[in-house]
Amino acid sequence: MLNIPLWKRVVIWGVVALGLLYAMPNLFYSRVELSNDAEAAIEAAGATPEREAAAGAWPDWLPSSLVNLGLDLRGGAHLLAEVQVEDVYDDRLDAYWPEIRDALRDERDTVGTIRRQDAPAGELRIRVSRPEGMARALEVVRGLASPVTSLSGVGATDIVVAGQGDEIIVQLSEAEQQATDDRTIRQSLEIIRRRVDEAGTREPTIQRQGADRILIQVPGIGSAQELKDLIGTTAQLTFHPVLGRTGDADADVPPRAQLLPSMTEEGTYYTVEESPVVTGEDLVDAQPAFDQNGQPAVNFRFNPSGARKFGDYTAENIGSPFAIVLDEEVISAPVIRDHIPGGSGIITGNFSVEESTQLAVLLRAGALPAEMTFLEERTIGPELGQDSIEAGEIAAIVAFTAVLVFMGLSYGLFGIFANIALLINVGLLFGLLSMIGATLTLPGIAGIVLTIGMAVDANVLVFERIREEMKTARGPARAIELGYDRALSAIVDANITTFIIATILFMLGSGPVRGFAVTLGLGIITSVFTAIFVTRLIIVTWFERRRPKTIEV
Repeated sequence: MLNIPLWKRVVIWGVVALGLLYAMPNLFYSRVELSNDAEAAIEAAGATPEREAAAGAWPDWLPSSLVNLGLDLRGGAHLLAEVQVEDVYDDRLDAYWPEIRDALRDERDTVGTIRRQDAPAGELRIRVSRPEGMARALEVVRGLASPVTSLSGVGATDIVVAGQGDEIIVQLSEAEQQATDDRTIRQSLEIIRRRVDEAGTREPTIQRQGADRILIQVPGIGSAQELKDLIGTTAQLTFHPVLGRTGDADADVPPRAQLLPSMTEEGTYYTVEESPVVTGEDLVDAQPAFDQNGQPAVNFRFNPSGARKFGDYTAENIGSPFAIVLDEEVISAPVIRDHIPGGSGIITGNFSVEESTQLAVLLRAGALPAEMTFLEERTIGPELGQDSIEAGEIAAIVAFTAVLVFMGLSYGLFGIFANIALLINVGLLFGLLSMIGATLTLPGIAGIVLTIGMAVDANVLVFERIREEMKTARGPARAIELGYDRALSAIVDANITTFIIATILFMLGSGPVRGFAVTLGLGIITSVFTAIFVTRLIIVTWFERRRPKTIEV
């Protein structure tokens, strides 16, 4: 009648033991977190006696995964940034100019000389000296167009070319602008994520909002300004030919050149060519280091393409200065003494060790493709997070106590069995959250509280069914068996529909909604498991030992 095979019993209790084992580190949260941080520091920067002592605070043979606390529980920084996607259009057109120039030079007999003209934002204008060759010039420039690489831009080209008098006007097509906007946001998301991850922060939330906005939430960071300092700078490293040096901030500059201030020499300005020789996009690595004088510096290395361009330029310009520019400021302007074929070098300046490390992080993560404007910034103190945790704990304890009392009064001994399964259910839920590295937020706590209330639903269905079967079944064993068998379909149907809703919330929601969906969905899984298997096993074990002639449900 009530027969559960031994292997099934071993599997059920094994799953329970494993889940509770993974949940256990959360009872010693600070201790385990200190040990995990120390082990990460040892892996990244090497061992020290202090780090080894901190790493030993938690035995390495025990699980050390924790439920990460979200921004509203741990405190941290919140930013909402708007990406100025239009900035990228001019950069794209600037990149087209050398290719267009070289193509038109091959048609000099037809179009004459060519010269780039000043143009409104979003346009590239080129004047030809022979207007009668305009048709051929337009044909050549249009031949440089490429297909748009996006699903929405199938069949379209990336540039639109038109003629006006003796000028060629080049613009990005509408399809290419949309594709560029999407690439810019995706690239910004990835770079921000890499920069935040490089800084060692825990479980950040970085996601797109709308067409051109990015939400950034980083728990545990000191302030919104600290987060802005980390991600707000573009860290655009470029190498430019130097045309001159002056102390006059208002000095005239030739066409296609710019006047940039020195980062290390106050009152000094360099005139450099506007088009860089190499950009930070060709960087593959940057590490903090020390120069030959023992001063903090940054070693860098280019990819093969960047190394070739850098090597060719240094070979052709020995004895000439070149400027290393970071975000429109000249870090240094050394003279090229020899050919540099390896594609690696060192950036020196008045850096502190912290500044050189930060610069290496920014360069390694890459340059933001466009400027960001911060529309919202908030700093959430840890004391507010502690208040949220305490409020959530009170809510969970009240709900938990109410459910325990209700089940005990309503179903007697069977209610106590259900309460034991409920305790196991909460432990398994935290074990699952720890195993997958989920982030717990205040809405997530609400999901746990809701799970506690829903967890007894399945037991209520079973117990009520057993009550009904006791009136007709032959003996308590048969009533218990029929109660579980006939309540199973209702339990599965109710929980599957709720799980579908949780899945939809997770897929379509964001931020707090997803946190709620995670705890609700996992809570449904653990609730069904404990109701169908754990509670039944407890009741069967009790029945086998006591063999009662009748039962009170």
